[in-house]
Amino acid sequence: MLRNYFVTAWRNFRRNKIFSFINVLGLAIGISAALVIFLIVHYDFSFDKFENGGDRIYRVVTEMKFAGSPYFNPGVPSPLQTAVRNDLTGIEEAAAFHLDYEQKVTVPKTNGVGQTIFKDQSDIIFASNAYFKLIPYQWLAGSASTALAGPFKVVLSEERAKTYFPDKNAEAIIGKQIIYNDSIKLTVSGVVSKLKENTDFNFKEFASLATISDAGLEGLKGNYSWDHWRSINGGSQLFIKLSPGSSVARTESQLKTILKKYNREANKDDKNITVFRLQPLNDLHFNSEYGNFDQRVAHKPTLYGLLIVATFLLLLGCINFINLTTAQASHRAREIGIRKTLGSSRTQLVLQFLNETFFITIIATILSILITPLLLNAFAEFIPPGLHLDLLHQPYLVVFLLLLILAVSLLSGFYPALFLSGYRPVLVLKNQAYSGTSTTRTAFLRMGLTVFQFFIAQVFVIATLVTVKQIHFILNRDLGFKKDAIITFSGAFDFEPPSPPGHKRYELLNELKTIPGIQMVSLGNSPPSSAGWSSELMSFRDGKKEIHTDVQKKNGDTNYLNLYHIKLLAGRNVQPSDTAKEYIVNETYMKALGFQNPHDILNKEINGKPIVGVMEDFNQESLHTPVKPLVYYSSSDGFTFHIALEPGDAEGNSWKSTIAQIGIAYKNVYPKDDFSYEFLDESIAKFYKSEEDISRLLKWATGLAIFISCMGLLGLVIYTTNQRTKEIGIRKVLGASVSQIVSILSRDFVALVMIAFLIAMPLSWWTMHKWLENFAYRTTINWWVFVLSGAIMLLIALITLSIQTIRAANANPVNSLRNE
Repeated sequence: MLRNYFVTAWRNFRRNKIFSFINVLGLAIGISAALVIFLIVHYDFSFDKFENGGDRIYRVVTEMKFAGSPYFNPGVPSPLQTAVRNDLTGIEEAAAFHLDYEQKVTVPKTNGVGQTIFKDQSDIIFASNAYFKLIPYQWLAGSASTALAGPFKVVLSEERAKTYFPDKNAEAIIGKQIIYNDSIKLTVSGVVSKLKENTDFNFKEFASLATISDAGLEGLKGNYSWDHWRSINGGSQLFIKLSPGSSVARTESQLKTILKKYNREANKDDKNITVFRLQPLNDLHFNSEYGNFDQRVAHKPTLYGLLIVATFLLLLGCINFINLTTAQASHRAREIGIRKTLGSSRTQLVLQFLNETFFITIIATILSILITPLLLNAFAEFIPPGLHLDLLHQPYLVVFLLLLILAVSLLSGFYPALFLSGYRPVLVLKNQAYSGTSTTRTAFLRMGLTVFQFFIAQVFVIATLVTVKQIHFILNRDLGFKKDAIITFSGAFDFEPPSPPGHKRYELLNELKTIPGIQMVSLGNSPPSSAGWSSELMSFRDGKKEIHTDVQKKNGDTNYLNLYHIKLLAGRNVQPSDTAKEYIVNETYMKALGFQNPHDILNKEINGKPIVGVMEDFNQESLHTPVKPLVYYSSSDGFTFHIALEPGDAEGNSWKSTIAQIGIAYKNVYPKDDFSYEFLDESIAKFYKSEEDISRLLKWATGLAIFISCMGLLGLVIYTTNQRTKEIGIRKVLGASVSQIVSILSRDFVALVMIAFLIAMPLSWWTMHKWLENFAYRTTINWWVFVLSGAIMLLIALITLSIQTIRAANANPVNSLRNE
């Protein structure tokens, strides 16, 4: 019987080639989208699921509120790690570690002659043995319990060990020496293999935490604010594992008590509050407020949105199948009547039609497996690295596909199977298969499903237009400073006694000033808008009242404000100075201190230093966040060069020449370092990569939704014109023009598209309005967005309809009426 089912399915598939093609293509697109999206979603939700007792592991983070504005910091004061071990109960383990910046690593040759230097080595942390108790590594050499006990020890990942000691095995590396920044000598005490599971803990070197606190490294202690409760460094990480039965609320309450015990100045003001929170381990990969060690942060709403997109694309393919199958029901009525007359039960007929659906779904799935690698390549820019389709080594994918085939087969085929198997053989064989009620009911169902298809397509179109409009808005908005024709790059660490610190930077600065293509050059820290920022709790006394505010800091020379065209509203520029001696504040900080007129705040003091100017607000971060309190001061410790280029030609040749000269000057001063630069406008554009990824996905989803919907519409109009062939012939004989016939055939379908548009408008507006609330600065949803989207959808529908209606209207009526 099963063989008979498949033979019948194959014959029906071949007999209706056009409709079979539409069904297979629609389902294949939906299944491909579902497969790609499942790969992405499964990948992101699989992070850090391997840790033992992972549901009890938390990161201690800092939540602050200054002048009513919330701030989130993934770090904690460095002394908290010791206080937690001494004063916190209900925990099984506490592991502190410090994220390190890029290090210059020197590896002495094994023969004692010469050395190998590795520049800008990243993924380094200072940790203790407790880290390896929370995050389980496979040890190739050394022991987790002793490897980081004591200062000046380091554990290497297998990858980093092969980089430093390519001719040694793991055991032979133990006892070897590496040197950080020519000053910190570390002995290799262990080698671990790379974590095979998906994780955000992708560190490659683990120096002992005790190295920081060593008495001979006071400078290193200062970098990490080792003994300061009032300084919160984002690189100072603390993870704890709660004991079974311990609650988050109780632990956070104890942390509040610890903060009060060791920092009596904290939380004296209701508007300035610092609280330690517990962030679950499974939230690390998804929380952009706290971040995950500067790695890619997944966005849960986006992932859920992708699942909705996949569901809709699958539904569109299923709707095509239902519409086309029920529309062709009359062609199979006699077959059904004969089968029932010969003894087939309704159950057997339902199974037969479900088997035909299953057969088409299998073909669509095979096609989708072939399409999926192409889609993965098309979206390679924003699909997580390493994501691929490999059914042999991804058994969960096989399970997903089997469940998907079953679900699609039932969803697509169940109603058509019930509908077709319900024919009464007596009426069928008398050519009375349809009653008026059932015909009307089925027609209404097809219309409803068609409206739903174009409703989904219309929502995608509106969402795409609004997303593109917002991206254009944020990329072209005036940020309050000049961002075009500016490049930035960092100077190398150049402390070489007996020369004063920074002497090479100033040597390079002077060389740059002689290059003709440079309009202006400044030496400072980060650009006006950057992903990283530094802040400090600053005090302002207004009479008897003292106001504490967390304030972002930027520093540089006297050219900085002029180079970036940052406008002063009152006062003057800062005077050259080695350290902060006076401040310029922004409007936001001025207003937070209670002033409205910029001139009124001049000569007031913050942290005991005078305010000499007020600058116009500019966006320090992406437009997701509002402008925050900021001070600017003069300092000589800046490592970043800011260069405004002279206006260039259309091809950019003059800029290329200037940048080449800058590179030569850099190599003259830093012969051992590589020159690397970045255009400021390009670095700012990176803030919105996720939005651009969403926009690109929406464009694809919109295109696919429109394509599937129009394929279904084309199938229905082909069926309709075939059914009305004789009517068309009679109308032509009676004098109807081609345009009149096209209008008659199209108007019902156009009405369905317009109904879908009217339903989609309010839902689309509400959805995109909620999405825009993620931005502190956003575009407006204008009326023309809806008009344009409706016009686009209507035009595409008319083009699709015209493919068949014009052909039918131009047919010779003799051919359709010769049998009458």
